[in-house]
Amino acid sequence: MPNRETKLHLLLIAPVAICFTAFFLIPLGKLFLIGGSGEFGWMAYTAVFTERRYVESMITTVLLSLLVTLVTLVISGIAGVFLARNQFAGHSVLTAMLTLPLAFPGVVIGFMIIMLGGRQGLFPALTEWVSGERVVFAYSLVGLFVGYIYFSIPRTILTVMAAAEKLDPRLEEAARSLGARPLQVVAHVVVPALYPALLAAGAICFATAMGAFGTAFTLATKINVLPMVIYTEFTMQANIAMAAALSFVLGLITWLALGLARSLTGNSVAAAA
Repeated sequence: MPNRETKLHLLLIAPVAICFTAFFLIPLGKLFLIGGSGEFGWMAYTAVFTERRYVESMITTVLLSLLVTLVTLVISGIAGVFLARNQFAGHSVLTAMLTLPLAFPGVVIGFMIIMLGGRQGLFPALTEWVSGERVVFAYSLVGLFVGYIYFSIPRTILTVMAAAEKLDPRLEEAARSLGARPLQVVAHVVVPALYPALLAAGAICFATAMGAFGTAFTLATKINVLPMVIYTEFTMQANIAMAAALSFVLGLITWLALGLARSLTGNSVAAAA
């Protein structure tokens, strides 16, 4: 018979288990079954990796997400360490501005990229004034990349700042006293200390970029990224089974990325963040 403490633990975990089952396990299982119920049957899951259109969209989405993650980590790493170690006039305002995009949905960010690099945007007007030719990038992979960077930085910079505040400056002083150059100090002291936070934030950044729909919907008129392919299959092609299969595979990839980051960092993520 379970003791009183065990019963209490079961009682406390029951709401979480019910919500997890109702809002995750059951819908995910249903999605998996729908993916195998279409014209191709269970071969729909192999079509994701064999049909040219789906393969190209998968490769584009993964490569774009990886590039966004890498650039975001570099920018957030430099800015996060700087902001964590330096206090100056306007520090809180700058930090607030860097994290402001957290309040914006993807569609709003997409419209901001259009205002920046769309046909009537600021950047095309500037390039026309300089070179006589309007350079429009909002509706290309470049525009999507800029949009993803914009909403990814706030999600990583706070984690980096929190981890950087816990770095022991004596380690860097010791490395300098032993003759290490500034880049060597960064490479061998700062980056390894920030590694758990960077890896965890990078995994979240990658997963977010993989599944971002609002920004892609606003900008990706001619870009074959996976969220837009799923939307097209579901709404325009009425191919619900294929859309479900693509959605399941997309979720699986992001889950694997998060799981890998968790396994590599372990409990040190919490300490770093």
